[in-house]
Amino acid sequence: MIIGRVYRHPAPACRAGTRCYLVPVSPSRPAERGPASGGRPEERPAAPRTGAETTASAAARRLDAYLDLLEVERGLSANTVAAYRGDLERLFDDLVARGEDPLRATPRQLALHLRRLREGGLANRTIARALVSLRRFYGFLVAEGDRPDHPAENLEAPRRLATLPKVLSEKQVDRLLEAPDTDTLLGRRDRTMIELLYATGLRVSELVGLRREQLRLDGGFLIAFGKGSKERIVPFGERAEQWLDIYLGEVRPRLARELHPQLFLNARGRPLTRQGFWKILRGHGRRVGVEGLSPHVLRHSFATHLLEHGADLRQVQMMLGHADVSTTQIYTHIHQHRLRGIYDEFHPRA
Repeated sequence: MIIGRVYRHPAPACRAGTRCYLVPVSPSRPAERGPASGGRPEERPAAPRTGAETTASAAARRLDAYLDLLEVERGLSANTVAAYRGDLERLFDDLVARGEDPLRATPRQLALHLRRLREGGLANRTIARALVSLRRFYGFLVAEGDRPDHPAENLEAPRRLATLPKVLSEKQVDRLLEAPDTDTLLGRRDRTMIELLYATGLRVSELVGLRREQLRLDGGFLIAFGKGSKERIVPFGERAEQWLDIYLGEVRPRLARELHPQLFLNARGRPLTRQGFWKILRGHGRRVGVEGLSPHVLRHSFATHLLEHGADLRQVQMMLGHADVSTTQIYTHIHQHRLRGIYDEFHPRA
């Protein structure tokens, strides 16, 4: 016989952007009843909940706890936390739909999930990122004592194709820097941002999040806060410094309508967003014949051009804010690839 489950309290408020489930009271613990007269009437038994609902509810609570840890204690950005959430909610939906418990998933179940992602047409890079999300979440469960084993520990990511990041030539960078109309306020702002981006190799989130107090114009460097709020010092050259002086002296005071700590503002006087700068940069790129331009292409170009002019790999790693030098080594491959192209084009016996 199925015993109806009773909910002790109304459903708690759900956080924005999260999934929320009602948590039933155990059938062995009846709901509280009011006094015989004048008290709260006895609550009616709710419809029985399925095992899939209670399984998803428990998984959702542990996911929220994990994401809170990433955001509050480890200082990861909202975009990174959202990426983890998307990867893990996709996993939970997949497993629950098959009657499997995400909190008790086996290595085989996780491997089959990754296979389904591949069969669904997702790129290897996306699947590799999903595997990172899985490994870290189940590592969290092990650390919290929720399970004794780590089911994702020995899973392997799909092999990535040996594709090199897109990089601009120095002549293309020169044309891009000349693209904004510096007779206008917004054109001078755009020129400043592109100069600074190419001069420092900042991530776009670091660029739009810059504040005045992070700049050290007298020393020719800035203090950047990267992933996990890690601090690093990044130098920039005279041209970027000159355009920063112009922006701070002539442009920003005329754009600002309210007090905002962010350095770069849009036409309405509000902080410029990542998406807003992306569109601006892409538009300037199209005007000079560079399609598909993104802020990260300039970051790749910054690193590659430094190496081509003799910079040390470790120094480039520090300026980019890479935790591991192996991430920076991709730019040595780009450098070698470009050298090979020059050889093939100009050597008489190539």
